[in-house]
Amino acid sequence: MTEKQIVVLGAGYAGLTAAARAGKHAQVTLIAPESRFLQRIRQHETAAGHREHRPALADVLRGRRVRHIRARATGLDLDAREVHLDNGGTVAYDTLVHALGSRTAWHGVPGAAEHAHPAERADEIAARLRTAEHPGTLAVVGGGATGIELAAELAEAHPRWTVRIVAAGEVGGWFSAKGHDHVHRVLRGLGVRIHEHAAVTAVDAEGLTTGAGRIPADLVVWAAAMEPHPLAAEAGLAVNAAGRATVDDHLRSVSHPEVYVIGDAADVTVPGTGTLRMGCATALPQGQYLGKVLAGRTDRPFRFRYAAQCLSLGRREGLLQFINGDDSMRPRVLTGRAGRLAKAAILGIVATSLR
Repeated sequence: MTEKQIVVLGAGYAGLTAAARAGKHAQVTLIAPESRFLQRIRQHETAAGHREHRPALADVLRGRRVRHIRARATGLDLDAREVHLDNGGTVAYDTLVHALGSRTAWHGVPGAAEHAHPAERADEIAARLRTAEHPGTLAVVGGGATGIELAAELAEAHPRWTVRIVAAGEVGGWFSAKGHDHVHRVLRGLGVRIHEHAAVTAVDAEGLTTGAGRIPADLVVWAAAMEPHPLAAEAGLAVNAAGRATVDDHLRSVSHPEVYVIGDAADVTVPGTGTLRMGCATALPQGQYLGKVLAGRTDRPFRFRYAAQCLSLGRREGLLQFINGDDSMRPRVLTGRAGRLAKAAILGIVATSLR
């Protein structure tokens, strides 16, 4: 009998984990242009000029029945069950895993795409800081976890620069009172200037225009929001209003059950937990689960509960916020060196969990 063709699109936390886990027991084709794994949860370190931690995909997949095609998926023919690639080739599938994740959302803000550097291109940010003729003002747009980590890391690594964090709402506003206060205390201690309730309405070569006034900046880093990769919607998979593919309790597309969608590209709702947010914390477990499904090791529905959220706040500080299973905040936090060590431990667990 001919073995079923399992094709995985994307080598992020969800896709790479699914391919590596399924590849223990089945033949898998992984389609991704990169040769090394991009650790998004360490992008703030790269932006600050620290050493990158990017394991080779070949090392992660060693000993697995996974064929890696270094190409980018440009289209899906859902009727013919084919993936179209940017090198002109096509790959047929019986089962497809869409794990192309998310990308920076510019929200139609004039000048943002032209004048701001997205957080996922951290190497470009590091190069700009390294080659600048003199220190200036750096504005990080976004008060979420990515923006906070970037602002803290950049302020600590480049103390001669003036670093600002600009948010439409509150910076770290979703944390418990203790967590929120700690984030603000550390940022201010690092010299970061906090601008809240200042939605950015335009970006130009001299800085930001916001609802709260003008904020000058020589370098703008954009970490405001992410949006799902558009391929699912373009191909005709059922998606929600935000463009995330609608899936069932086994992470299958509700419109095309031969297609699984995992990670940031998927609209996953778990009973008792709710709709999962984007991020490594939810993508990695989805990849682990689907790897078992594809290998025939489980047929149970996907289940997930939150436990904690951690932040790096420079090289010496951190925050571990304990949360309930439904993603609501608990009052307890770990801060300081304990918070930093907790984040470091979680980074180690993530790296070893890919296989």
